[in-house]
Amino acid sequence: MNQIAETMSTTPRNPAEYRSRVQPIWCPGCGDYSVLLEITKALAALELPPEQVAIVSGIGCSSRFPAYSNCYGFHGIHGRALPLATGLKVARPELTVITTGGDGDGFSIGGNHFLHACRRNVDITYIVMDNQVYGMTKGQASPTTDPDWDSVLTPGGTGIRPFQPLVIALASGANFVARAFAGDPEGTTQIIIEGIKHPGFSFIQILSPCVTFRPEQREWRNQVRPAPVPTTGDPSVAAKRIMTDDGFNLGILYAGDRPSYQTGLKDGSMPASELGREFVL
Repeated sequence: MNQIAETMSTTPRNPAEYRSRVQPIWCPGCGDYSVLLEITKALAALELPPEQVAIVSGIGCSSRFPAYSNCYGFHGIHGRALPLATGLKVARPELTVITTGGDGDGFSIGGNHFLHACRRNVDITYIVMDNQVYGMTKGQASPTTDPDWDSVLTPGGTGIRPFQPLVIALASGANFVARAFAGDPEGTTQIIIEGIKHPGFSFIQILSPCVTFRPEQREWRNQVRPAPVPTTGDPSVAAKRIMTDDGFNLGILYAGDRPSYQTGLKDGSMPASELGREFVL
């Protein structure tokens, strides 16, 4: 929170300041269009200068965010967005670091990194656009897909219990756990604002419909609802709530007070000549 306050501008910001000239190429109706707007609105509301924000991503439809933003960005390799973002934040703690990705990138090949990023509790915000399918690679089942989802590529369904990202995040030590819906612009923007402001590792699952391969997800608009309980800082209470909901309760489900990871380094700079000597055999 203090670092955010230090980088805030005195001049009101416009969400358009955080958008690049690159036009998104998502499918018409994709929820990621809304999430892009909601992230830029959150950054504008926080009045963060674009040059003080870095967006890091992996691979997938929702990992295109660095190209569509006017902030610093790094489009990494599949499943490795979180270690990249963690390293950046540790090296440049004054930056606001946001990681974006999808359920395949984050919970399959990137699943182990997800666990340990939560455990380390470095002060970054991880936004996962969860559409329960591999949209960019033509509709395979993802870790969060229901076991009975029948498709051409998974006839009869996978038969595998879906990954529970909010439960895993809480159990692994994330300091902020929330769920939002791409079709709820005001609510999602506010959750992103709170996630960025909250110290430590903030995890936000955004239900983002893939209308191309999961057209039935259009019904999510009629299924989502505000969580019927207030935010809690008690992990045992949060665990019970998350384990017993149906996946459509929206809001901040847990906001903890665990201290974020601190490097203890005041100045990590080193002249190139001195750095080179460290590698002399």
